[in-house]
Amino acid sequence: MQSLYDVPAPAKLNLFLHITGRRADGYHLLQSVFMLIDWCDTLHFDLRADGRITREDLSVALPPDDLTLRAAQALQAATGCSLGAHIGVHKRIPAQAGMGGGSSDAATALLALNRLWKLNLPRHQLEAIGLRLGADVPFFLRGRNAWVEGIGDIIRPLELMHELPRSRFAVVKPEAGLDTKSIFSSPFLKRDSACATIQGFAAAHYQFGRNDLQPVAQALCPEIEKALQWLNSQGLQARMTGSGSAVFAAMQHAIDLKDAPSTWQVRACENLTIHPLEGWSADDSFG
Repeated sequence: MQSLYDVPAPAKLNLFLHITGRRADGYHLLQSVFMLIDWCDTLHFDLRADGRITREDLSVALPPDDLTLRAAQALQAATGCSLGAHIGVHKRIPAQAGMGGGSSDAATALLALNRLWKLNLPRHQLEAIGLRLGADVPFFLRGRNAWVEGIGDIIRPLELMHELPRSRFAVVKPEAGLDTKSIFSSPFLKRDSACATIQGFAAAHYQFGRNDLQPVAQALCPEIEKALQWLNSQGLQARMTGSGSAVFAAMQHAIDLKDAPSTWQVRACENLTIHPLEGWSADDSFG
């Protein structure tokens, strides 16, 4: 039986997230930089000849229709592939964290099954499938840290001159999660941030901007405020990532993360220059 073992699905951090407007259809316009980190889920893929797609939860229990299964089913439907797969998911990235764990799993499933099923779809076709699953999936398929705009659909990999310096980050996920819709529907959400530039970001990197969702999120989830205060008490400058409850801070010096409350998930992470599976699609373009 053909298999792909220990296939990684890395998380991401939003280094900043500005809301610059809102379209007539209700979708919010944003600017952000997405950065890959080495906090990863691990997936295993076994080929099935009977066309069935099954999943085994190797750590925490996942919803019956999680994005990994939906990605496999979408790829199978889009290509008419008669093969199937058994997918084992070792989940480490916390849910409702704003770290893109589900989207990353979906992207890894698309990349791995494209290889296991010998479909040889180019990147842009995988992205078209991935976009229907979630706005963040194309970012993970492209495999590079990126400047993101629009409704999350404009993704520009950072050029060498703007590439992020290697650094370590303290990442904290409080026990409580956060629902994205409750943040974006809030009348108190700031929706008029001035447009930023890549050049302005590159001049400051980890100190640039803010997360416009953070004030609303803190009001909805007091644990976020506690996590921010805890990191700040360590001499760090903390902020929220994405629309979840995880917070992070670049570490300029070593700190003891063991003092965090036992109900929190806390890790020291490093940023990644490229996705571990970069190059697993049938082309190398980012178009």
